[in-house]
Amino acid sequence: MDGYFSSRLHRQLRETVRAFAENEVRPRIAEMETSRSVHHELSRRICEQGWLGATISQEYGGMGAGHLAKTIIIEELSRVSGAMGAMVQASQLGTAKIVHFGSDDQRKTWLPAIAAGECLPTIAVTEPESGGHVLGMTASAVRDGDDYILNGSKVFVGNSHVGDLHGVVVRTGPGSKGLTAFLVESDRPGFRTGPQQPAMGLHGFSFGELIFENCRVPASNRLGDEGDGLSVAYSSSVLYGRANLTAVSLGIHQAMLEETTRFCAERHRYGKPLYDLPTVKLKLGQMQSRLMTARLAAYHAVHLLDQGMSCDAELMNAKLVNVESALDSGRNAMEIHAAAGLFTDRSIERYVRDAHHIFAPAGTSDIQLLRLAEVAIGQDKGSWSEKLSDLVKLESAPL
Repeated sequence: MDGYFSSRLHRQLRETVRAFAENEVRPRIAEMETSRSVHHELSRRICEQGWLGATISQEYGGMGAGHLAKTIIIEELSRVSGAMGAMVQASQLGTAKIVHFGSDDQRKTWLPAIAAGECLPTIAVTEPESGGHVLGMTASAVRDGDDYILNGSKVFVGNSHVGDLHGVVVRTGPGSKGLTAFLVESDRPGFRTGPQQPAMGLHGFSFGELIFENCRVPASNRLGDEGDGLSVAYSSSVLYGRANLTAVSLGIHQAMLEETTRFCAERHRYGKPLYDLPTVKLKLGQMQSRLMTARLAAYHAVHLLDQGMSCDAELMNAKLVNVESALDSGRNAMEIHAAAGLFTDRSIERYVRDAHHIFAPAGTSDIQLLRLAEVAIGQDKGSWSEKLSDLVKLESAPL
């Protein structure tokens, strides 16, 4: 598959990221699992590699490498640590809003800083009471002269406690045209984060609460025009969120298979390796088949995105296939490990926990299926990849 979608430079990038993940990330996993809180130092170390700039053009100091390169980066980090893969994927959502909706000044100010690893961006849309129903949000911004005053809160914000620049979608009026997006610096008065809550998995990554209490933001921090907030939220989720979470699932899935085959080679039954048992071999075959299909769906979707082609459906399907495949393979892995998989001396229980975290963001599997059904019956609501194809190609020249 490497020879079909990727170039020699893509393969070199994979080797570079894999070496970093093995040498820099893996030794810190035990610490992250014990603390169950964000790892600031490692997050910054990863940012310094310049990988947040994968889809930022070279004009702004980025790699200009494209969405397949971004997928490879996230996949290889997630193969070692789903938490650090999630950290990079969430930051890419924060980057997307500036690439596609930022003014010239905003791009010149923030994109070089992101590409250099000096700024870690986020995007904040979800609220406690509205969940995935974006139009149900109540956090607000009210115009006051040359400023806006923000009030309300956002939850499940990736990189909440390590982010420097938060892209926040809030309500400025009624209905679907009443949402507007703003850039809010983490040191701005009236902004704070809620207590970090320990979660089931992705230890080392933060996805918490942002709180705005009469937070004054200059109008120059607005992304696009008033009323563009829904477009900011939806396009970031479709073009980046689904692709990025697909990459996290893909890396975790790869790790599951590697860990399970290693376990089967180490354990012996009846004088032979565990993988010689027909029932075990069948499960390994299922895992291998799922992984191959999932990777094909993932790479195909981002390849189309790099070409500036319409691919919303492919991105939805890639997220659906990868999440569900990883969860199914996680069950197979636990069946093969049996009781041995319940203890933390092996990594498989961490991979299974982490895989469940990728299910809900950017739309659950039911949401992907509903959107794909709309495509099938001709009721889809347009293509974000087509609408923004010129910008995708401009900002991301594939390797």
